Amino acid sequence: MNSLLCSKRFTLFITFITLMTISMVASAQNGSISGTVKTSDGSPAEAVSVAIQGTSKGTTTDQNGHYQLRNIKPGSFVLVASLIGLEKQQQNVEFGSGDKRAIDFVLKENAAQLNEVVISSRNSNKVNQQVAKMPLKNLENPQVYNSVSADLIKQQGIVNFDDALKNVPGIARTWESTGRSGDGTAYFALRGFEAQPSLVNGLPSFTNGDLDPADIEQIDVLKGPSGTLFGGAVYQYGGIINVVTKKPYFTTGGEITYNMGSFGMNRVSADYNTPLSTTEKIALRINTAYGTQNSFQDAGYKKTFFFAPALTYQVNDKLSFDVLVEAMQEERAVAPVFFNSDRSRPLFYKSIASLGLDNFQSFTSNDLPIKNPRFNMQAQMNYKISPGWNSQTVLSRSSSQAKGYYGYIFGNKPLTYDASGNPLTYDENLFEQDIHKEDYTTNTFDIQQNFNGDFKIGSVRNRVLVGLDYFNSNIIDNGTGYAAMRYVTPQGGIEQVDPLHPVYATQNSVDSLLAHSGASHSNSSYSTAAVYVSDVINFTPNFSAMLSLRGDYFNSKGEHGDPSDDFHQFALSPKFGIVYQPIPDQLSLFANYMNAFTNVAPMEVTDASGNNPKIKSFKPEHADQYEFGVKTDLFSDKLSLTASYYNIKLANRVTPLTDNINDYDQRGAVRSKGFELSLDANPVTGLNLIAGYSHNHVYNIVGTAGDFYTTPGRAPGGQGPQDLANLWLTYKFQHGSLKDFGFGLGGNYAGVYHVIDNYVTGNFDLPGYAVVNASVFYNSGHVRITLNGNNLTDKKYYIGYWSVNPQLPVNYTASIAYKF
Repeated sequence: MNSLLCSKRFTLFITFITLMTISMVASAQNGSISGTVKTSDGSPAEAVSVAIQGTSKGTTTDQNGHYQLRNIKPGSFVLVASLIGLEKQQQNVEFGSGDKRAIDFVLKENAAQLNEVVISSRNSNKVNQQVAKMPLKNLENPQVYNSVSADLIKQQGIVNFDDALKNVPGIARTWESTGRSGDGTAYFALRGFEAQPSLVNGLPSFTNGDLDPADIEQIDVLKGPSGTLFGGAVYQYGGIINVVTKKPYFTTGGEITYNMGSFGMNRVSADYNTPLSTTEKIALRINTAYGTQNSFQDAGYKKTFFFAPALTYQVNDKLSFDVLVEAMQEERAVAPVFFNSDRSRPLFYKSIASLGLDNFQSFTSNDLPIKNPRFNMQAQMNYKISPGWNSQTVLSRSSSQAKGYYGYIFGNKPLTYDASGNPLTYDENLFEQDIHKEDYTTNTFDIQQNFNGDFKIGSVRNRVLVGLDYFNSNIIDNGTGYAAMRYVTPQGGIEQVDPLHPVYATQNSVDSLLAHSGASHSNSSYSTAAVYVSDVINFTPNFSAMLSLRGDYFNSKGEHGDPSDDFHQFALSPKFGIVYQPIPDQLSLFANYMNAFTNVAPMEVTDASGNNPKIKSFKPEHADQYEFGVKTDLFSDKLSLTASYYNIKLANRVTPLTDNINDYDQRGAVRSKGFELSLDANPVTGLNLIAGYSHNHVYNIVGTAGDFYTTPGRAPGGQGPQDLANLWLTYKFQHGSLKDFGFGLGGNYAGVYHVIDNYVTGNFDLPGYAVVNASVFYNSGHVRITLNGNNLTDKKYYIGYWSVNPQLPVNYTASIAYKF
């Protein structure tokens, strides 16, 4: 059997080599065409399709407006430059054997008009600089990623960052931003593991609150473990969420938008761009927004102010500078997360119906707010060392805070106790609500030096990245301890912990309770220093391999006043990928191996009786992924599809010992596997369709039986629904009385979610759901009006991370924008 299998593999290998050889010989007599596409104001035109009319031969322009077509056969043909929704331009070409021609185009539109093309996901194969930290097209990249454009965010009337990700296959929110210290931003499930938005323009940027979409040009969701290029500070084993911000350009333009909607939503935003010099290329772009909104529940609100200036200075053809500042003030009253399990005892309720949760109960009041101010500054210098080498120096500084009241509902009220004071029985319908007061600040600093090279060794093309990265984080916590505020029923009933000293949902009452809860006075820090290298090697124009490696040194200073809290670790993170394009720039087959890691702090352990304490150190956790699939960009960017299968193993997970829960080892391992499909189609002018489907199965391979988090064969938690689907169709009329009008229709589906999967507590499933959304819009040269309806069937549905979080009922938004 083994010899037969080896024979088959050898035959396939020989066939593959033979086909490649025939392809190279046949293409030897062909030539190439390259050039640039610019707008009428001289700006590079990115994402423009350049194709030979009547054939499948085509490509798209990169961020510098450059394109290249290879393996062009001799003959006469028409070369067409087009972008869906804009007027085509064409040139007649007489092409000889082995010719190398330069053909340029100038579009009639200027840069601002170019951005008004209304399609959801323009040019999925455009060059992306940040996913691989080098300029690569999607078809050249062995990693899977999905993008959400600013155009799509506007079409859907989105004013909440989280809602934009409903357009990405394989990702599901598990709870909204809580504002709490350390990780208060929203949680998502991505390939079976938790993920949070943690990168802005490829640099670490953390928040305890929400992100504002006002200055977002694009959101990239990178699939799979990505520690090789981005390090352990943003490990997130299933993938990484990266925000790409709007950049200044060298003409005057912008827009002012007003949004209003259900539950008292009001928001005004502005985007203004202007050149600052008539003799030098200096431009300023300012994005700002102010908004208020109430909750659909009986209490809760949000007020935000966002201001983000960005400056670009292009000194000359070789040197440029970019500076971005983001400042956000956010104040909210947040509903506590409802945990219907204490993760140790059998569940009283094992379904939504039996729990009887009243979705309109907030279990809080508007007098218990939390504030999450955030500041982020980034500066970048780009220098063209030579035609084949570029230098990028970037630094960032961020500060995020959590100040105010945070609480959660967790566990049931004890009724009886044993002689040692341990609870014996519990009230099945009374849940404990705990609260404390946050005073938490995270300061981060990051500096990177990247060198990108594009050169040949003989006939082999190399695109090289060499990078250095230093990251530092300082965390200051002066919050109070936690205290039991009251007991509540899922239907909103209240019982006081101490009837003689009742606690009410007011600041004065809660402050009095917390005065005796103690306080934290923590000041800790850690840093990482890393070097990474990546090389995309084109053995032929159609066949390439990516080889990458990161060396990461982690140094924790721990508590500044405790020298024994220091520790350090070193981790290596490799990455490998191959891409073969049977049809260049149209079809690619890919496979990858990817890695991510996180550093594990030492822990105090004891023997089974709780005696003989000692400090135990651990190795970093590692996640390894194997993935293969196919990507297409067919019919001149009219059909883009990605399909892949992945298998991730998380190893070295810290796990309680079977015979001593006070001690730990690193036997733990988790398996996550599944497949994803994403589609972006533009079959006719004005029509765009994006769709996706994913299936994931995650479970503990090795762990400790009975441990809530690591029981073998059970889900570790926070993995989201196994099955997810998304769909959005947009059509804009091109002619007649309805010209500039359009509509959108779509929604999301999620299957049953095993939010608690444990044989000790029992299982709790959140039911599957389908949500239907729609929009109608008018979008002309200077005015855009959009009406959106979300959850039109008023579906009652839930998300969760070991919790039950009710979601919005039917709601509506409207926006009007003036563009100039």
